[in-house]
Amino acid sequence: MKIEILGTGCAKCVKTKEIVEKALQEVGMQADVVKVEDYETILSYGVMITPGLVIDGEVMLAGRVPSVDNVKQWITGK
Repeated sequence: MKIEILGTGCAKCVKTKEIVEKALQEVGMQADVVKVEDYETILSYGVMITPGLVIDGEVMLAGRVPSVDNVKQWITGK
């Protein structure tokens, strides 16, 4: 599983990465978590407001920080 955090390093982007890592730890999963800061790549996903969260190429969220429970649902499919 590849999880991309889209953003230029703002506080919300950092918080999103922390939440993703916590969710992965809580469900006992591992994933390739990548921070994407390149504007062209971010725009290629159609994300205009960061932070953005992409899981295996699918945009799950843009413009807000997710909850740990949301991330757990997205990564487990439950």
